[in-house]
Formats: sequence, C-alpha cells, structure tokens
Amino acid sequence: MTDTLFLSSSDVDDLATAAEYVEVVRDGYRQRGEGAAAQPRSKFRRDDPQGMLTTYAAVLPETGAMGGYMYTAGFGAGDAWFMTPLFDADSGAPLALVDGASMNPYKTGAAGAVAVDELARADADTLAIIGSGSQARGQLRTTATVRDFAEVRVYSPTPDNRESFADDFDADLDADVFPVDSSAEALADADVVITATRASEPVFDGDDLEPGTHVTAMGQYTTDKRELDTTTVERATYVPDLRERATFDAGSFLLACEEGDVSEDDIHAELGEVVAGEAPGRTGDDEITVFDSGGTGIETVAAAYMLYEKGRDAGLGTTVDIEPASEAMSDI
Repeated sequence: MTDTLFLSSSDVDDLATAAEYVEVVRDGYRQRGEGAAAQPRSKFRRDDPQGMLTTYAAVLPETGAMGGYMYTAGFGAGDAWFMTPLFDADSGAPLALVDGASMNPYKTGAAGAVAVDELARADADTLAIIGSGSQARGQLRTTATVRDFAEVRVYSPTPDNRESFADDFDADLDADVFPVDSSAEALADADVVITATRASEPVFDGDDLEPGTHVTAMGQYTTDKRELDTTTVERATYVPDLRERATFDAGSFLLACEEGDVSEDDIHAELGEVVAGEAPGRTGDDEITVFDSGGTGIETVAAAYMLYEKGRDAGLGTTVDIEPASEAMSDI
C-alpha cells in the first residue's frame, strides 16, 4: 500500500513563485537536453458529444519523478479538467495526483521564460504580448523574472481585455505596461514578442520583426493553429520544445514546410539541447529567434514535483491509499 498525495488546485495555488517555476522548468529542460525521455501529446477527439482527451509524459531522472498531463475539454460541459499523475522515477510508485489547472499558466509560462533567457538578447527591455488571457498572463509573470523590461505592450482584439490586462500588470511590474491598437504597433522596435492566442491565422506580419527579435509562440499546438506566418519561420533560428512535436502538430512550422520554404533540416535544436549546452542559442545581435512552445511533460513534471514537495512539507492535500498490483491481483 502506498500513500499518494492528492493536491487540489486551491492547495497549490500561490504555493510557488513565478521565479521558482522558471528554476525547476529550466532544470527539467536541461535534463531533457542530456537525454531525459519525453514525448509529444497524444490527442483523441470525439464528435458527439464534442470533446478532446489529451495526454503527454516525461521522465526526469535527476528530479526523481515521471508522469505528465491528462486533460479533457468539452464533452458537453464546455469546460476543461487538468490532472497530473506523478510517479517516483526509481520505484515507479505513485507520489501524487495534482489538479493541474492553476499551475498551467505558470508552468507553460516558465518554459517560455527559459527560452527568452536562452535566446533573447541580454539587453532586451521591450516586450510585445499578443493575447490577454490566462496564458498570456502566465507568460508575462514568468518572463518578467528573467529580463528587466522597461516597456510592455499588449494587443488583444478586444479593447476591454487588453486594457484590463495592462491595468493589472502596470500596477504589479516595474515596467510601463500599456495597451496598443494593433499587433504591428506592439511589434514596433520590440526586443521580445510573445504570442498566446488560439489563432488559426498568423497574428502578425513576419516582415515587421526587427533584426535581433526573439519570438515565443505558445498557441500553435495543432495542425490548424498558426500564430506565425511562413516569413517568420523562414527568417528565424527555429527552436521547438521537442523536435518530434515540430513535425507532428506545430501548425506554423508544418504549414511553412508545406509551402516549401523550410524543412525539418531547419530545426536548429530543441530547447533542452540549448539549455544543456549541446547546441548554441543566440549567436548574434541581429539574429531572429523563435521558440515554439506547444506544451510538454517536461515542464509539467518539473512543476508538479516542485508543488508536491512544497505541499507535502506544508501538510497540504489528502492522502489516498493505492495498492500495488502484486497485492491487488493476489486473489485472482
């Protein structure tokens, strides 16, 4: 019998800082760059009732944990549920089941922040954000821990959304955070661009990118999502979270390949390879870089294990008894 800890979203909410998420996710990607196992998402769809089941996993041997995400969306309820099973990487025993909803924007944002730290210019101080939802908020919270931004511009098609986003962060950050009326206005002279949308068409013109810009795109994790146009992909040093995912469901990269402007050979490296020093990151001030963040088990396991340790040490959560197969099947 094993005591497995269940942590609710309210248990883990505010349990870790944005900087702590970045620290553990960075280490997770380092492990991946040194050979840790991870796979792209598997996605299953149902038409009636309409819904989607998604799962992905990773093993982080130095952290001592393995697991991933399993989540659903739709199915008539019009909502989503994020569950994170976590296992001991040595014994295989279940450690925890974490309600992964509240950590989602932070762990995804942390992957983007690690990429900014590895690929953006050291003197980057102007940030453009396209999108104003929870993922955009998570990206800003975490990215602000790796660069001292003087100016943050946010564009969202809905004026009220971009204005409330700017109001919230202008009070929290040292940077001047303000809304703009177009993506082109957001991009003007920006050092870092973050796209966090559900767009199926490019959200900016790649010709508007200044030399030396870094782009993190995190809303293109299916073949029909395309935040970036072919011009951006073609101009950039292209770094995905997982090489295998780039040729599986990274919509912008796949469409650029279909149009014949790039190929699989144009994948520079995985983020983990850059973090681990197995491949170079930025090599010049005028280089345009892209991090394609579709979500992996790497940041999920790294973040969930951190929350598990913090929750356990704080006496949070509820323990559940889980029998090993040797006991549960003994009477068959």
